[in-house]
Amino acid sequence: MVMRKMVEIPANHRLTLEIPPEIPAGRGILTFTPAPDDDPFADLGAYLRANTPATIEEAKKEAAAKLADPNRKPFSRHFGALKGAFGDGMEYQRKLRDEWD
Repeated sequence: MVMRKMVEIPANHRLTLEIPPEIPAGRGILTFTPAPDDDPFADLGAYLRANTPATIEEAKKEAAAKLADPNRKPFSRHFGALKGAFGDGMEYQRKLRDEWD
């Protein structure tokens, strides 16, 4: 599992990290890469304001236009994409339940 997070490095260069519980315990690699000035996440709020419908009616029109697009790919093409990724489903569920005991 990879976790990417944009952080602002303070002047004292001290960061406190809280790792999500989904990331397994053990060894990991922590990499710091300076973000470019043209980073798309630099002003995410402005991006969202410019690209989000202002009203429900606008959202419905946008959804209808996307639905009518002949080049639209259905979401159902992803169904079953993870089949077998966790092995036998029942075995995986039993393993999760065993962790609770």
